[in-house]
Amino acid sequence: MTNSRSRIGNPRTHELPHYQALLDDTDWALLATPCGTGESLPTVLARILSPDPVVRSAATDEALGEVTHQNTIYEATVPVALYVAAILHHPAIAAGGLGHDADMAPHRPTLVRLLEWLSATAYDANDECVAIGERHYGKEFLDEYGEMRAFRDLRPAIFSAVRPLLGHDNAEVRDAAFLAAIPLAEDPVLTAHQAELVGHARRLLATSTDRYNRDRVLHAMTEWGHDTSDLENADDIAARERYARLNAERDSWWTADGTGGCSEDPPF
Repeated sequence: MTNSRSRIGNPRTHELPHYQALLDDTDWALLATPCGTGESLPTVLARILSPDPVVRSAATDEALGEVTHQNTIYEATVPVALYVAAILHHPAIAAGGLGHDADMAPHRPTLVRLLEWLSATAYDANDECVAIGERHYGKEFLDEYGEMRAFRDLRPAIFSAVRPLLGHDNAEVRDAAFLAAIPLAEDPVLTAHQAELVGHARRLLATSTDRYNRDRVLHAMTEWGHDTSDLENADDIAARERYARLNAERDSWWTADGTGGCSEDPPF
């Protein structure tokens, strides 16, 4: 958790600013990153829109890497997230790497990578993370962690860019958009959209074998109040039982001496 408060502006949370306005109007040099400030970010972010896929891929790595560290939301993370959402439908992003020869490309489609980063960032600021923070730091957690609060306030705007991609022709894009939509839809303004996401959840569970994706979706379905017993396969059940066992062992380890301390080495 960082201690400084965000110095970015406060755009209307349901509207997504134009990407160029974000580059021009954000005081990047004042925004904290894991290793300094975001002074170099405008130049790097602009290169993500390059027509050259190699330049685009390298810029994506550099820009997102500058604000990604230990599941933390930094001051610069917030305008970067807005910028990423704002360029999702830019022609250079929408078409790049998604043609008939996409499998031959040296890099994964930028659109998918940007959606995956938005998803990971949204999970780092989801309700579960807030609950954990409040257990450790008290109910004032979000008041002290202004960067996370700022990102959470912008979830409706980011969702507005992600939602149209749920119907994308490319299955990889559809899945990435859906996985980003799940944590974004926790926002009170967006919970009504959870019902429409159920169909996407069932489709992904019927087609995907990716363990990470299936775990995310099954967890979301449970949180939304749906019985997932008819959606689980043998691997899902085995994974769920394994997670439950590890959680029980962890809880037992932490409470072994009755005070939350450790009486022996952890069992894993």
